[in-house]
Amino acid sequence: MSGSPSTAGVSTALLTDRYELTMVAAALADGTADRSCVFEVFARRLPDGRRYGVVAGTGRLLESISRFRFGDQELAALADIVDRSTLDWLADYRFTGEVDGYPEGELYFPGSPVLTVRGTFADAVMLETLALSILNHDSAIASAAARMVTAAAGRPLIEMGSRRAHEAAAVAAARAAYLAGFSATSNLESERRHGIPTAGTAAHAWILLHDDELGAFASQVKALGADTTLLVDTYDIRHGIELAVEAAGTGLGAIRIDSGDLGEMARQAREQLDALGATNTRIVLSGDLDEYAIAALRAEPVDTYGVGTSVVTGSGAPTAGMVYKLVEVDGRPVAKRSASKESRGGAKSAVRRFKPTGTAVEEVVHAAGSPPETGPHDRVLPVPMIRGGERVEGLETLEQSRERLRAALVAVPWEGLKLSRGEPAIPTVFA
Repeated sequence: MSGSPSTAGVSTALLTDRYELTMVAAALADGTADRSCVFEVFARRLPDGRRYGVVAGTGRLLESISRFRFGDQELAALADIVDRSTLDWLADYRFTGEVDGYPEGELYFPGSPVLTVRGTFADAVMLETLALSILNHDSAIASAAARMVTAAAGRPLIEMGSRRAHEAAAVAAARAAYLAGFSATSNLESERRHGIPTAGTAAHAWILLHDDELGAFASQVKALGADTTLLVDTYDIRHGIELAVEAAGTGLGAIRIDSGDLGEMARQAREQLDALGATNTRIVLSGDLDEYAIAALRAEPVDTYGVGTSVVTGSGAPTAGMVYKLVEVDGRPVAKRSASKESRGGAKSAVRRFKPTGTAVEEVVHAAGSPPETGPHDRVLPVPMIRGGERVEGLETLEQSRERLRAALVAVPWEGLKLSRGEPAIPTVFA
């Protein structure tokens, strides 16, 4: 993913924690900085109640690594934190190692080696915070959004949570939701930066600005055409629908309802629109929707859902819980053993096994140099992403990642798509 006009050339080097640099400074001093290391990103467990996770943010991470350079301003900011020799090393720093990982849109499970970073200790440890901040945020959003897409059962969803998120996080959240299958976003910067379709017409303030509701509707139709979406719940919904059709005619594109008992309102609205002759006018629902509310509305005459707060906050799981752990030093496996925070030593890869019907059966995590026998339907998950510090050509586009996720969810056993609590959709086996 190339940099946008607002990010191209901007250093990402200070989007990190201080201890990354103090470790590098100490490693340079004691001679361990150049030891060959392997770091691994994985999640020990899925968020409570989740059956799968969605890998997202990899494209943003790779682009951010390319801008992880220390210019004069960054070095000046570190002058009181590290010594002169470390500053000189940072001035020449660029990541020169290798990265392999699960493609965006791939599913992950507990223990999946989502990202593997190889390089010297100093080279690779620098990327810990950058990798985790991007992958944890974007994967959490995409995982929640994918559940909403499943609950919507083919109906379009619009991401409209920018006002409930940090302004930079809102752009990343829009991208992650689109990856997961949302059809559009309200966020304009995400269109400029990532090419995501945008949608939106008017808020309640537009209605309140005018002396009467009909005047507001008529003005909007004049400006945007009869195919616009009119917000009908500022005052009385039934009267609002009547005025909306009066203003736009029976060719009105859509109405939006943002409050009340949404299921009941949708039923009544459909009956009223049909009675008025607006049989093709769509119904858009918004207002504190999450995957559970969307699932509850599945039988109602809804055409599109607008989702805000719940999607940009991961619907109760705002982080994917991924960690970045050193698993190999000079070819020797190393592992953390502290209670509840264990890691498995050694560089790893993974294979997902499938039935001939295409249903996923299990994920096999194995030592990188010892792949298991694979069947005709099995698939190796990690792919090369960076070699010699340079991004590998031909990685999937955002649109291709959307299709990857769609296919991955089709392959999940049906019980793994339930919104109820349960075990991961497929088990992880450590070979």
